[in-house]
Amino acid sequence: MELYEHLRELRLTCIKIVLIILVGFTICSAFGDQITSFLLLPLRLALKPNEQIIFTGILDKVISFFQISFYASIIVSSPFWTFQIWSFIKPALYEKEIKLIRPFIFSSFLLFVSGVIFGYYVVFPSTFNLLLNFGTSDILAMPNLKTYLALSIKVLVFLGFIFQFPMVIFILGLLHIINNESIKKTRPYTYIILAIISAIFTPPDILTMMVLWIPLTILFEVGALSVYIWSKFLSK
Repeated sequence: MELYEHLRELRLTCIKIVLIILVGFTICSAFGDQITSFLLLPLRLALKPNEQIIFTGILDKVISFFQISFYASIIVSSPFWTFQIWSFIKPALYEKEIKLIRPFIFSSFLLFVSGVIFGYYVVFPSTFNLLLNFGTSDILAMPNLKTYLALSIKVLVFLGFIFQFPMVIFILGLLHIINNESIKKTRPYTYIILAIISAIFTPPDILTMMVLWIPLTILFEVGALSVYIWSKFLSK
């Protein structure tokens, strides 16, 4: 295919992805109240009986509703827009590469969902309990609805993408940017970098930092293992 033909296919793929997300947005909007209640649950469990969630702007609930629906649509429709990306890349691969990569596409979706689940059931409870009980104890917490919902859904989507770490490493190996030897040499430095990232994105508490650092380290090793398997496959 000529360059303009590739660009045309890329444009068509992008349009399909946008349409898929729009359909997902429409569906998620119909369940906006349920999604909102689901996101509020970890915070409500961390609040004391006399504390409550409030909103201060007259449009806060409306804006939050559409923000939640949009980010939820990205999560819900991820298998479909991932498939479109795969369909665009697939013609450039050999048959043996397709057979090996196809399981990784499915794994990518599972990793994304795992990141969201990890954020909701592990990161949220530990972080909220720590932050709400930090410092002076005789002050009532009244979290803002709009601020919390926007932050929580962004964190979940962010963690979903963070859990794509093994896929990023695998793609870098696929492009011959990294290999088994380079991974071995940089492994100690990677652990340190991941520890720094975990410290930045978590409260100033070593236990909470470890809650993020350990999964990131495991994800790195999973990516390194995928590069190793790929190199052995090519050597056959």
